[in-house]
Amino acid sequence: MPRIPFADVRFPPENLQSEFEINTRLKRFLWRYRENMENPPDELGLSEEDRAKIERRTQKYLRKVANQSGLAHLDRRDRARLEVFRNGAMLMPVETEHRADEIASAIHTAMPWMAPATDRLWRDMRASVRNGDPAPRLRPMLLVGPPGIGKSHWARLLGDLLSAPTTIIEATGEPAPFAVTGSQRGWGSASPGKVLEGIMASQIANPVIVIDEIEKTGDVQTTGGQRYSLDEGLLPLLERSTARHWSCPYFRIAFDMSWVTWVLTANTLRGLSEPFLSRCPPTELTALTQEHLIDFADREGARRDLPQDAVDAVKGVIDAIRTPHNVSLRSVVRMLDAVEQAVNRPVLH
Repeated sequence: MPRIPFADVRFPPENLQSEFEINTRLKRFLWRYRENMENPPDELGLSEEDRAKIERRTQKYLRKVANQSGLAHLDRRDRARLEVFRNGAMLMPVETEHRADEIASAIHTAMPWMAPATDRLWRDMRASVRNGDPAPRLRPMLLVGPPGIGKSHWARLLGDLLSAPTTIIEATGEPAPFAVTGSQRGWGSASPGKVLEGIMASQIANPVIVIDEIEKTGDVQTTGGQRYSLDEGLLPLLERSTARHWSCPYFRIAFDMSWVTWVLTANTLRGLSEPFLSRCPPTELTALTQEHLIDFADREGARRDLPQDAVDAVKGVIDAIRTPHNVSLRSVVRMLDAVEQAVNRPVLH
């Protein structure tokens, strides 16, 4: 798998000695130097002045190394956390146009009603292969459509087929601006944010990041009255030129976030700003039909190796519903989950 430089820092040499080791080395040097002098001092032992001078030189050297690295402002713990990027980060590639075709075909077969999203994805993957990119350059996607049609499920399937980790962020369930971008030190819950934390854990620079129901997120307001909105925080991450040198508010260094695959979902465009929509044009999706749901139940049941009569029972429930909008993809998944649990339930003796 290809690797790219990810953190915009110069890591100190791996064999860099500790403060104690440098201190000891300088003391030994001074001792031996005096032993070999033509007229050594009467007392070869180190004075308090010698020790203070050695300590000052040790600290000066360590400060110089830290300043050159760009990590001087971080404490030891956070510098250690960033060590995972010493050799860069990995990219999960799509090597050929044929592989791009296979991925798009697998997604379309599983979720044909998501064709507008899948078609755009397919074109981006093929273009990346033709351009010689080490991994797919996928434009940010805003999937807009009725609830329950499987927008998040589509993104998870994409992550599985790309062999890339997928992170789901519920815009309505947490302070979404900070969950995505992280928060500055000084906040009680200061952290790098879920996106960067996920990349640190996997060391993969092109994860799939899903932000669900982005139109419902609210602003976060500090005690001083400063407001943070999710769409404003996302703007530099959605533009490739600025994402390549995105400055993390927590670590206060730049990272190359330009390979992240963004899948944003919404039920409506209300509440989304024009600058946001200009960087992330919406892909309009339609409601599911009963035929879509029945076909999905058939394929998913076969994938899970469920008994056909149990799958047929689920399909019968779907077919009996006269108004398709009353049943969603989530409903079908829950029914199949219940069947799977029943099939795998241990037998009591």
